Amino acid sequence: MRKLLPLLLLFAFGVPQAATLDKRPRKKRAKAQTAETAPAAAPAPAADARATAPRPETAADAPRYNDRLAVDLSPVQIDSLLAVWRERQTLGAYEEFFSTYVGFDPAAAAAGDRTPDSVYVRRLRDLVSPVQLPYNYIVKGYIDRYTNVRSGTISRILGMSQYYFPLIEEELIKAGLPVELRALPIIESALSPTAVSPMGAAGLWQFMPATGKVYGLEVNSLVDERCDPVLSTRAACRYLKDLYTLYKDWTLAIAAYNCGPGNVNKALARAGDGSRTFWDIYDFLPRETRGYVPAFIGASYAYAYHKLHGIEFTEPPLPLATDTIRVDRLLHLGQVSSTIDIPMETLRQLNPQYKLDIVPATTKTYSLVLPQRYVCRYIQQQDSIFAKDSAYLKEYMNPANLEKKRQQRSGTIYTVKKGDTLGAIARKYRVTTAQLMRWNGIKNANKLRLGQKIRIEGR
Repeated sequence: MRKLLPLLLLFAFGVPQAATLDKRPRKKRAKAQTAETAPAAAPAPAADARATAPRPETAADAPRYNDRLAVDLSPVQIDSLLAVWRERQTLGAYEEFFSTYVGFDPAAAAAGDRTPDSVYVRRLRDLVSPVQLPYNYIVKGYIDRYTNVRSGTISRILGMSQYYFPLIEEELIKAGLPVELRALPIIESALSPTAVSPMGAAGLWQFMPATGKVYGLEVNSLVDERCDPVLSTRAACRYLKDLYTLYKDWTLAIAAYNCGPGNVNKALARAGDGSRTFWDIYDFLPRETRGYVPAFIGASYAYAYHKLHGIEFTEPPLPLATDTIRVDRLLHLGQVSSTIDIPMETLRQLNPQYKLDIVPATTKTYSLVLPQRYVCRYIQQQDSIFAKDSAYLKEYMNPANLEKKRQQRSGTIYTVKKGDTLGAIARKYRVTTAQLMRWNGIKNANKLRLGQKIRIEGR
């Protein structure tokens, strides 16, 4: 297997043997090249046609690839090659999907805001899905919001989707749910696993603590699995499946995900007999929920047809090639960072569930996500990593420092610079202006001073 994998990778990257194993002496090679480039003498007439017939190509003549490297590559080098290959595969899959399966209509794209409603109806219909995606003026408003190039929101979301959507789609498919439900975290958290609402909901799927625990998510002083992209997605799949079993309609299930089954049941009762869809009970739902399903449709549209609106992906904020290590001992992320030279911020981004940078693996194992290229380094230097426990864990487990560290991880401090506005800062950290004003006691959003400290909670 150690030989096979590098061979496949090298074949994929197109590294021919002739380019790497030509070890002829320089002089001989120069003579050979001279001979090859020299004008050839006029060929003598062939006495026999068979003598000049081309020789059939044999297996020995076929281009070969460098099989020697398969032996010489170390596990770390193989990991690096594999990381590059996986990143290219992921980016290529995105390009293929939007080029092959989402059609481009130049005439409609040139029309801009003058695109007729019939075009939007057709585009949504073309997104064949068990989730109803109707078009009306309410949906149109959310389509306009998510395809607004100037805000830059959808570009950032598309950039993050390159990392988060593959793992979300994998869990949705495993659960037998429509993959279009991947758009829900766009509405809930703008694809930020560290997002925290004013009501205390957290993570990609914005679970409240009680609901998270009902669906098996651990929430305590050190770990918040609501922020774990994989575990929270599995919990969301179970929750959505329960809601669909209850209502047999995806629009109602999506509405109930936002406001709870109790509010949906009350709206159904007020709407009367025969009301079985979101649009039937629209007027009886809480105000926020009325916009939730239209926002879902708008986000689904923007994801599929972003190119028609001149929207491009931003660079993925995280490494696309990652792997998971199981940790069975108490571990601080700083031990990993300092030993294998991986940025601390990268570890935090890949493992947002660890609130104080501590993996509390004392009674059970926990997952640690690493960039693919660092996995073998971790395994090779595991003893050195765990030998540093006293230098990191004692400081963090000291009760005198615990609250200080918690505050440091619970938010970001931004220093106002020339030209900054509160709205621009809010967009940068994917929060609302109202939240920034509430967290910082700001009365007037238009009055910022140079050097002012702005606290962004949960970032």
